Amino acid sequence: MRKATLRFFPALALSAIVFLSSPARAQLVGDTPPPQQLANSPAAEQTTQSSAKPTGKKRLSKDFTLTGDSLWTDTGIDLQPGEQIVMTAKGTVRYADAKSDNGPDGLTRGFKDLLRVLPFNDAGRGALIARIGDADTSQAFLIGASKELVSPIVGRLAVGINQAKSDTADGTYTVHVDVYAADATTGGTVRTISKLVDSMPGIDNDLFTKIPRRVADKEANPGDMVNFLILGSEAALQKVFTAAGWVKVDADVKGTLLHGIIGSLSKESYLTMPMSPLYLFGRPQDYGWAHTEPISVVSSRNHLRVWKAPFTVNGSMLWVGAATHDIGFERDQRNDGITHKIDPDIDLERDYVQKTLSSTGLVVEISHFLPENPMKEAKTATGGSFHSNGQVLILKLADSGKDLSASFSRTFCSVLHGENPDGGEWDSCDSYLKSEKPLSFPQHSLDAIPATYRLLVIPGIFSSCQTNTQAFAEGQTHLREKHGMTVEFLQIPNESSTANGALIAKYLRDKL
Repeated sequence: MRKATLRFFPALALSAIVFLSSPARAQLVGDTPPPQQLANSPAAEQTTQSSAKPTGKKRLSKDFTLTGDSLWTDTGIDLQPGEQIVMTAKGTVRYADAKSDNGPDGLTRGFKDLLRVLPFNDAGRGALIARIGDADTSQAFLIGASKELVSPIVGRLAVGINQAKSDTADGTYTVHVDVYAADATTGGTVRTISKLVDSMPGIDNDLFTKIPRRVADKEANPGDMVNFLILGSEAALQKVFTAAGWVKVDADVKGTLLHGIIGSLSKESYLTMPMSPLYLFGRPQDYGWAHTEPISVVSSRNHLRVWKAPFTVNGSMLWVGAATHDIGFERDQRNDGITHKIDPDIDLERDYVQKTLSSTGLVVEISHFLPENPMKEAKTATGGSFHSNGQVLILKLADSGKDLSASFSRTFCSVLHGENPDGGEWDSCDSYLKSEKPLSFPQHSLDAIPATYRLLVIPGIFSSCQTNTQAFAEGQTHLREKHGMTVEFLQIPNESSTANGALIAKYLRDKL
């Protein structure tokens, strides 16, 4: 029996169009459920959880014993992108102030967890956790009693107990690890290995004539140095920072207080102390991000601001950022108030941004650029000094964020006038494209639709009221006559979803 590729496209309310073909993998297009589920935490973006059984060849197996007084244990296992890891754990540990023993899933989170600095604050005290990659920048994730996952990056695997350095327990966990070679059928999205490149197209001195070298406060006092650029879409930008464990910072004190209350009620450590607005391109930052341990957030944190540039680089969105490391407090020379003191060696924070973001596997290229007349020493808006080698970090994200509106417009015009599937009369294509000035998009050759596809049209709820007209009749005729496709139509009664689903399933079984 042939297996089918099922591709569902929403058409009208409760209608479906299904492509039936012969590839051996079932696939839903449109409202597509992913083959794996991701844990609900920032660090979970760094690993892809897999529910499929390993299909690659087993590369190694190891067993470890973790005592209750240990924090992290180096497994000695170096992982490659796409390798599947299966981990199971047994045993119990007991904390002196706990009412009972707990296993690898950890204790139920309580109010005291607000005051604890745990390696992974989204899991309970005593839970089995792991990380992949550099100890200083990689994000911990929950293992619990068992977990199957796909490594997104190259990195050393470490396992540990979710507890503070000064908070130890009695007892042990035994952990078994199986590693399977990467396989084409492995579930999940395998992330890329960041590639160091000497240069990137469009990153040159002409670009830096359009980018201010420093940000400023509201009174236009020059402040932090622009020390990194990111190429990628807004969605990709948010994804990479979240995956790297950075948290979005509240823009004002009011928002901070509200977020703090909600964070306390949900027993989550609160990291987002407010970040003052600074200005670039004539406006305050679009995003503020922080990376820190909860207990030291008031005096010490890695933080940065990001602005979307009012221009693109080779069609890609450009984000301009300034990153510094708060290391304490000092006098604000503008008003004699108290402000954060930054580490004067701001290149260390630039490098920290590179390490944390590239560890996610969501950065495809890394480069550094030294502009003409580089900034190497200056003072911030509050009077603090900083120094640098003048280089600006350039990161290109896996999602390039290219503006595809022109490509869409060409395709739209080509389908409208070249295909015209309903035989209607249409105006010039640019009359339907919202623009302040007339547009001209030449038609281009469309890829042929494979005639091997079989199209099944399943009408929606209103089709039972219009028995004399088949849904999408003109489109069906067009696909048959112009593209030679096999088009089938399945009329179903106005019954329950369960009953109609059974009818559709029977039809597919009989036809395939």
